[in-house]
Amino acid sequence: MKELEFPFDNKYIMRKRKSVRKQLLSDGSLRIKKKIAVLGGSTADDVISALDLFLLNFGIEAEFYKSEYNKFYEDAVFGNPELDEFAPDLIYIHTTSRNLTMLPESPAETEEQVNLRLENQFDRFKQVWVSLVQKYGCPIIQNNFELPLFRRTGSWDGWGISGTAAFINRLNVMLSDYARHNNGFYINDINYLSSVIGLEKWHDTEAWYMYKYAMSTSVIPELSYSIACIIKSVYGKNQKVIALDLDNTLWGGIIGDDGVDGIEIGEETAVGEAYSEFQHFIKNYKNYGIILTVCSKNEEENALAGLNHPTGILRPDDFASIKASWNPKDLNLAESADELGLLPESFVFVDDNPAECAIVNAQLPAVHTVHAESVGKAMYTLSRGGFFEITSVSEDDLKRSDMYAENAKRISQQKKFENYTDYLLSLDMHGEIKDFTPVYLQRITQLTNKSNQFNLTTKRYTQQEMEQVCAMPDRIRLYGRLADKFGDNGIVSVVIGRCEGDTLHVELWLMSCRVLKRDMEFAMLDELVSQCRDRNISKIMGYYYKTPKNNMVSQLFGAFGFDLVEQSENGDSVWKLNITGYENKNKVIKVNEKENIYE
Repeated sequence: MKELEFPFDNKYIMRKRKSVRKQLLSDGSLRIKKKIAVLGGSTADDVISALDLFLLNFGIEAEFYKSEYNKFYEDAVFGNPELDEFAPDLIYIHTTSRNLTMLPESPAETEEQVNLRLENQFDRFKQVWVSLVQKYGCPIIQNNFELPLFRRTGSWDGWGISGTAAFINRLNVMLSDYARHNNGFYINDINYLSSVIGLEKWHDTEAWYMYKYAMSTSVIPELSYSIACIIKSVYGKNQKVIALDLDNTLWGGIIGDDGVDGIEIGEETAVGEAYSEFQHFIKNYKNYGIILTVCSKNEEENALAGLNHPTGILRPDDFASIKASWNPKDLNLAESADELGLLPESFVFVDDNPAECAIVNAQLPAVHTVHAESVGKAMYTLSRGGFFEITSVSEDDLKRSDMYAENAKRISQQKKFENYTDYLLSLDMHGEIKDFTPVYLQRITQLTNKSNQFNLTTKRYTQQEMEQVCAMPDRIRLYGRLADKFGDNGIVSVVIGRCEGDTLHVELWLMSCRVLKRDMEFAMLDELVSQCRDRNISKIMGYYYKTPKNNMVSQLFGAFGFDLVEQSENGDSVWKLNITGYENKNKVIKVNEKENIYE
């Protein structure tokens, strides 16, 4: 729903939230369902109602538990039977600077005394986090702390040993350090949020005195959106691609009219400097694993010339796909999505022309559009939009753009062969298929939350849940890595099965779409059968649960040689494979033949 995309109208959301929720729930979308506990240090009712809307729009239907007013510490540390029964999938701790109880009180306090206050304040919150992890083992989102609106001593308050702002800033650093060293613990940065909104607008003393709202009700949607962006990232709902127009988006001017020498990019002019900053900004997205594409109405020759401009930052090889033609941009964007094996909803389209944004919105409503009215506004919308909220960064994330570029080389290679098997053999593919190992657990967890199309059961796992799976002796776990002569694809497939007597029940089977039609699924099946034989398992039960996105694998078990056992009216199906006499199906990938397939 466009009304819930950034930038949104806070007043509209607060005024129309009931009708908006009703509209969202009636749109027929299938959403993942999660139970979210909100442990509040202040009144959280409106925070939850706005959060509910944003999560629904992100494809997450939440059931909420709300603590009593300012009982976050008691619920966490001493327990609450109602919270235990609720069994949350995720916990959000809604505390603010109003909940800091150990702030310095006197300028006469020594550095040692203030440091002790700081340690005690941090330890009080750490008690909460540790207790919640021990009891529920689920992801935790914790607000850091905003600065107060009032200060007694001017700028000294921000650096003096007993200054309130100085104390809060030091505490925020301690929270950040804790988050970096504890998987599944995330910071909702209200220190930034309150700053970008403005402390005068953020704080409302009357709302606190009368209703115990820790911030102005007018900014609650901003807070809720920030939380929702973290939650959607935890559950793999982020966008993956920035599709960029060129003329007056990546450089000033129209290259077809002005020529390469006439476009503005570089430090010589104010306009050129702005576009250089924008290209730097976009390039850093690629460094974090976001895929870049070009979607421009242009001659390809001109597009490439512009991207090779001597003072430009972005180069042609920074883009996994370049579509520069006179076709409608929605068609070019859809073609890029098809080539990359991604859904249009994975794309954020950036264009200076509002008409082009409107056309893409109309033809591809799942694509998010950013009107690059100016460089500054484009960067602000991309940064505040939460499209690429990061909750973890794996080695594969950092190499993702290169992986998709290498895939383009594979597609080019395929055109040289008439026989598809000969083409696959020419890739010289090497696979590594083994039990889960701690070094890859983060990537394995990410894949379970990001893969939607080649995903038979669409079961999602948090890092903590995956760690629990690793400790279960009745599970067969397999990850698959794939490399070839063009480069590595990283971890591309995950299978989890539960052993029960002589039967294995497949709980999870997924694969990255970037290695489709490479026979990796057959290599995974071969190894799964081998592991089953080692455990005296004679049959494998496979389950397919239909979603709007995974139709491509509805008959996968049939292609494997499974027999159909049950077919439901909703499209779900159950399959069985007797592995007696099973013969390996993979003929093109060398599996576990190298100690390190990336050497």
